[in-house]
This record gives sequence, C-alpha cells and structure tokens, in this order.
Amino acid sequence: MNRITVFRASPRKNGNTNALTDVVVTRFRSRGCNVTEFSLYDMDIRPCIACRQCQRDWETVTCVQQDDMHQMIGAICESDLLILATPVYSWYCTPPMKAMLDRLVYMMNMYYGGERGPSLWKGKQLALITTCGYPPEKGADLLEEGIRRYCKHSQLSYEGMLCGRHMGYDTQFMDDDKHAQAIAFADGLCSYLTSGC
Repeated sequence: MNRITVFRASPRKNGNTNALTDVVVTRFRSRGCNVTEFSLYDMDIRPCIACRQCQRDWETVTCVQQDDMHQMIGAICESDLLILATPVYSWYCTPPMKAMLDRLVYMMNMYYGGERGPSLWKGKQLALITTCGYPPEKGADLLEEGIRRYCKHSQLSYEGMLCGRHMGYDTQFMDDDKHAQAIAFADGLCSYLTSGC
C-alpha cells in the first residue's frame, strides 16, 4: 500500500484550498492509498534558527527545537508521496508551510555541515495543490518554481501542480470542472507511484 502525506497550510478549514485537497484525498483513499494529514495552522512549527545541530548525525533526522515538527518526521520518512496544499499568499506559500520547508531543508539534507552529506529523503515524490486569485501562470508561477528548485536541491521528484483559481469572494469556488481536475490529478499521481495505488 502506498503511503501519502498531505500537509494542509490554509488557515481556513472550509476554504478553497481545503475543498480542492478534500477531493484529491478522497480519491487517494478510494484507490487504497494510506493517507496521513497534518493541518499546519493547528501545529507549533517554529522558524529554523540555522544552528546546524541537525547536521551532526547523517543517520537520523533531528532538531534541537522541541515543537510539532517531530510529529511529522516519521510520516515523511515512510511516505512515497508528499503533498503540499497551500493557498498563495504574496506569491508564495503561507507562513507555517514556509517554516516547515525551511526546517526540512536542513533536517533532511546533510549539506550544511563541515562536509557535504546525503539527502535523507532522496527520491521521494512531491506534488503541489494551490489556489490563487490570478490565472495560475501569474498567480502560482513563483510558488511552483520555488518548489521545483526546492525539490531539485533536495533530490526529490517534483510531480506537478494542481491550481484552482478563485474568481472572487462573491463567487462559488468549487464546480464540476475543478472537481474533475482534482480527480484527474490524484489519478495521475497514483500512476507515478512505483507500486500503484
């Protein structure tokens, strides 16, 4: 059974990003995938302090900060696919996701000590779910490029983005088209997983 971890980074439980993510997660589960979810706004995720203590042991994932990041490490290490689900705020992800990504780039990549070491999550697959108010090529392009570079740096396999555009607060976000796109996105990701969902 394939293991998928979803990181939800919207402050609105019933917001657009979560609505789109719900469809994807439901589809994963209907195909027999084991899905673990984290709601980052409900967690204590402190900013990276660049102390580099995590670089001392190349065999384990560690951090001196005692916060909720430690709850996620086991799921990340056991996952085949990681899903980042965030609305676009100022052309990038929301603050708790940025804090998480900053911490993980140190905790998982042994690049920053006296000698360059391995990536502890090399080869894992990662995909992005996002929503924005502009056309995706103008609203989510910088976020996607940042995540692409993050994946390349970390030796992860970037598997693509699902982006839903919100046309305004007086309009309904979810529709049949977005629902179909979310299902197709989930199905496409399942096809990339080595053993298949």
